[in-house]
Amino acid sequence: MPATLSLDQARRIALAAQGLDKGRPTGPVTSRTVGRTFARLQLVQIDSVNVLARSHFLPFFSRLGNYDRTILQRMSGAHPRRMVEYWAHEASYIRPEHFPDLRLWQKRAWVGAAGMEPGVRATISARILETLSSARPMTAAEIAARIGHIEEKQTDNWGWNWSAVKRVLEHLFEEGLVSAASRTEQFERKYTLTSRVLPAVHLGEPGEPDPAPALHRLIDAAALAHGIGTVRCFADYFRTPVKAAAASVEHLVECGRLERVTVTGWNREVFRHVEATLPRSAAGRALLSPFDSLVFERRRLEELFGFHYRIEIYTPEHKRRYGYYVLPFLLRDRIVARVDLKADRTGGKLLAKSAFAEPGAPADTAVELAAELRLMADWLGLPDVEVGNRGDLAANLGKAVAGSQPVSALREQTSRGAVSLP
Repeated sequence: MPATLSLDQARRIALAAQGLDKGRPTGPVTSRTVGRTFARLQLVQIDSVNVLARSHFLPFFSRLGNYDRTILQRMSGAHPRRMVEYWAHEASYIRPEHFPDLRLWQKRAWVGAAGMEPGVRATISARILETLSSARPMTAAEIAARIGHIEEKQTDNWGWNWSAVKRVLEHLFEEGLVSAASRTEQFERKYTLTSRVLPAVHLGEPGEPDPAPALHRLIDAAALAHGIGTVRCFADYFRTPVKAAAASVEHLVECGRLERVTVTGWNREVFRHVEATLPRSAAGRALLSPFDSLVFERRRLEELFGFHYRIEIYTPEHKRRYGYYVLPFLLRDRIVARVDLKADRTGGKLLAKSAFAEPGAPADTAVELAAELRLMADWLGLPDVEVGNRGDLAANLGKAVAGSQPVSALREQTSRGAVSLP
């Protein structure tokens, strides 16, 4: 008979798997600490929106607090790389060992040049690969200039007006022949041959006769990152096909890597990874990016936490319910609030444009959220926090922020022995 878990227990398993069940490290955050966190998560999603901070920086802040973002730049942009870009949940930084497996299972032809005339695509591909074989990493625009490709700029498709060179580059990226060596300040990829980014990784060939072992490894990694979940949860983590993922789940059950469990109130077949831990309690506190791996799978989020969530970036402003860039606020083992955040870099402020409490939010929600906002502002180098008046939590949050001190001031007092930081 499968083990029976309460919903509270399932939540704690999920939080522990994601490194969100405990308080943050009290000492300096080192490259090793960041590396261990990334190994636990398996991937972090990339997104170009920079209203607060680039999305791949935020999961590490949620789990580690104030850390040096250049650590991630070194991990992704210098040998030996500990993270590389590829398609996974979406565009993501992944662990290098997952690259050959994902290459067999990712089918994102729509992002590149699949619709181009084959002869044109082949000609541009050959010129790009020849150029990159003897050149430094370059952006799409630099490559187009190097190979002498000129075309009229398109403006009819907002957000996707890519040149033919950019489309072919993305096609080669999806095929795994070209990779991103780094990013520019404007967040443009600097392309190079994948063999230069991952010289020690055997790539294999797309369409190998039996890609099943690769999927077994990916689903095992997804299940370990989730701790507990359904077939759909595990398939969604790396965006692999659900039907094939179901076969991998059965294989992992037979191998003893996964076990069937029953979760009270969760009316789907649920599996727990054998390495997942069940802490006695959860004591974490974190603002979660809209692209955080804890909130990837919305149905799982609602079933585990009773939290309905959607990103409203692409919703017209007058139709938004909570705001443009809304972060869930995790306190202990519940998601207790949500807050719309913006970094006002010119004004030196972290703006909480709206704040809403969830039903049953504990009495200390505003105070704990105020402390979290102060911590985030310090990490972003913003001296002040300003709270707007929208939302049922806004008034209490504004008072709590006004009554709190910037982390920099507390740090100065700590150095004088006047107070101790939590």
